Amino acid sequence: MASMVPYDRYNRAIRSMFDPFGDLFTPLVQAGSETASFKMDVEDTGDAYVLRALLPGVTRDQIDVELNEGRLSVSVDVTESEEDKDKNYLHKETCEWSATRGVYLKDAATAGLTARLADGVLTVNVPKQEEKVNVTKIAID
Repeated sequence: MASMVPYDRYNRAIRSMFDPFGDLFTPLVQAGSETASFKMDVEDTGDAYVLRALLPGVTRDQIDVELNEGRLSVSVDVTESEEDKDKNYLHKETCEWSATRGVYLKDAATAGLTARLADGVLTVNVPKQEEKVNVTKIAID
C-alpha cells in the first residue's frame, strides 16, 4: 500500500539527512523573495464590492489603492526607515518588500469609493454602477 505521507514532508525528511542546517535559513530567503504578497478577499454584496486585505504592520503612507478601467489594484511598498538603519541589531526579521494585488470588477463605479485601514486590515468599498445599455433603437424614415 502507498504511503499517505505528503510529498513535501517526505522531501524535507530526505533533504534534512543531507543538509545539517535543514530549514534554518528558509525564512530569510522567503522574506526577501520576489514573491512577497498579502492575503486579499473580495465580497460581492449585491450593490457593491468589499475588498479586505490583511496588511499587519503597514501604515497608510505605504499603501496605494487605484481603480483604473475596472481593475482595482492595491500596492504596498514597505521600506526600512533611516532610524532603523542606525540601530545595531543582533537579529532582525523585518525587511523591505513591495507587492501588488489586483482584481477586475467590470461594473465598478468610480464615484463613492472609500478605503479604511484599521487593525491591520484594509477595507475598500467599491459601489457598482448601473448596467449600461448600449442598444439604441433607431427609427426608420
